[in-house]
Amino acid sequence: MRKILIISAIILLAGCNSAKKGTSGSTAKYTIENLRKMDAQDIERNYPDANIKEGTDLFEEGTDERPYTILYPGTPDELHITWQDEARSRIHDLRYASNGKWKSETGVKIGTSYDELTRLNAKPVSFYGFGWDYSGAVVWNDGKLENSGLRVFLAPQNEHENKFYGDHIIEATPEEIEALDLEVTSIMINYAI
Repeated sequence: MRKILIISAIILLAGCNSAKKGTSGSTAKYTIENLRKMDAQDIERNYPDANIKEGTDLFEEGTDERPYTILYPGTPDELHITWQDEARSRIHDLRYASNGKWKSETGVKIGTSYDELTRLNAKPVSFYGFGWDYSGAVVWNDGKLENSGLRVFLAPQNEHENKFYGDHIIEATPEEIEALDLEVTSIMINYAI
């Protein structure tokens, strides 16, 4: 009887571990860093339900033409991929702006506050002004996320003064930053650097 209990316990523990592996695998499927080595065929194979849309467009303020792929268009899981080549064999960058399935292994997500971003970076971050193509772009200031390839964009949740607009790093007091109530509204990871 005692042997049966021990064997049952071992089987039960093994079953629990395999269930955990399945969970982490499905979560990993939607971790943006895991897409790095994929080409367009890999993406089609791994995301068969993504209703993939493809095309070519201008990027980098209209200076570079690149092919792109959109996964889950028009849904909270929408993900934009631009490619380094016409064959769509190497990802240039990817970006998303909704709090859907996609996550970054850094812990940064859509809705992350300025204070949380500073904590994750282990050093204060700076950000560019609002109202232009790279509105609210974060500068990591040699913090923990400096070499992650991750680019995030902040937006104020409250009204703000004109001095917070434009293509320059914002100099603001802690009180002004708190009043802006900044949150991450877009996440991009660049694999072409």
